[in-house]
Amino acid sequence: QVQLVESGGGLVQAGGSLRVSCAASARTFSPFTMGWFRQAPGKEREFVAAIDWSGRSTSYADSVKGRFTLSRDNAKNTVYLQMNSLKSEDTAVYYCAADLSTVVRRLATGYDYWGQGTQVTVSS
Repeated sequence: QVQLVESGGGLVQAGGSLRVSCAASARTFSPFTMGWFRQAPGKEREFVAAIDWSGRSTSYADSVKGRFTLSRDNAKNTVYLQMNSLKSEDTAVYYCAADLSTVVRRLATGYDYWGQGTQVTVSS
């Protein structure tokens, strides 16, 4: 069983930056691919970014490429999503997810464990 806890969400002005974190309780964190998804009111959950176990392979949604950076610290069982140049359309609940297969996936159905989410609100 893996428990994921997100933190770092909040309110920020457009053009600003925010970093959200996801801490995992698993005894062995490093084999997992970790992903971030988001869901805005009235919209479906969408892929944001994912990172493989080594941290060397990442994937980003086109909407965040060049603005968001995903990284991980396996010693701390934590992944970090650095969000820069935030836009109002980035407003959503951000969810962290773990994939035990180690494959970098964009589909939410491929992930095995999910956090409760953290709210990110970007004011224009």
